[in-house]
Amino acid sequence: MASLTHDRSFDPRHGEAVEVAPGVVRITAANPSPMTFHGTNTYLVGDDTVAVIDPGPALPAHVDAVVAAIAGRPVSHILVTHTHGDHSLAVPALQQATGAPTVGEGPHRAARPLRAGETNPLDAAADTAFVPDIVLGHGGEIVAGGRRVEVVATPGHTANHVAFALPDEKLLFSGDHVMVWATSIVAPPDGAMADYMDSLDVLLGRGDVRYLPGHGGAVEEPEAYVTALKGHRLRREEAILRALADGPRTIPEMVRQIYVALDPALHKAAGLSLLAHLEDLVARGSVATDPVLAFEATYRLAA
Repeated sequence: MASLTHDRSFDPRHGEAVEVAPGVVRITAANPSPMTFHGTNTYLVGDDTVAVIDPGPALPAHVDAVVAAIAGRPVSHILVTHTHGDHSLAVPALQQATGAPTVGEGPHRAARPLRAGETNPLDAAADTAFVPDIVLGHGGEIVAGGRRVEVVATPGHTANHVAFALPDEKLLFSGDHVMVWATSIVAPPDGAMADYMDSLDVLLGRGDVRYLPGHGGAVEEPEAYVTALKGHRLRREEAILRALADGPRTIPEMVRQIYVALDPALHKAAGLSLLAHLEDLVARGSVATDPVLAFEATYRLAA
């Protein structure tokens, strides 16, 4: 099983329109963070008419850079891969500037209902105001920016996450589902690991030759990379089962045991990823929890 290698060699060139494919430019927002790498990528697709994919965060300088790159051309659509604010909060400003309709899978929602007493740790990241003008699900198609665009449902990171493919070019805008700088966070209840793994299988069956993600550089050999990404997640699952073989564990204990070299500042995010794996393992009957399935619970191998 191929190991997963991340590529962090990326020059964001904040605010510049960088051509990344014929008729496609990238503008990276200056919103770097441990979760966004060097910033969120906004893409313009088209020549005489353009479509915008992921307008980005509500930073006036970024909106101005996107409008400058549009350069007065008609904007057919504003497409949104998912409703974390760093991808969609610039929609109102960009829609006011262009008048273009928005396209997405639907409003923000959790992958499952909240349990009693549970809070969503990613609530602050959610853009709950976004409602797409045009709702398109898996397999839906639209002509945007003069190109045929296909919607590929990729839930997992969020329940409403989609990728947008240019099938004639075998190019896919993968949002936060697949990136080369890091693995995507899958954090319940916003996301679900079972959905994420199923979505990787959907991508493996497509035959796209290049991905342009929401953060960082392009995925140049996507089939090999997604195969390695799936293997990485399966190895993480195996590490959880090995940790539990030594006895019951809490999530913080498993984080310290499994993520030995991880920056402590990222332990909470790693714990949310483990929770996503544990929810899947409990649903499949491999792991049990006491008293209830939650971040604070104790987990053990099922009898």
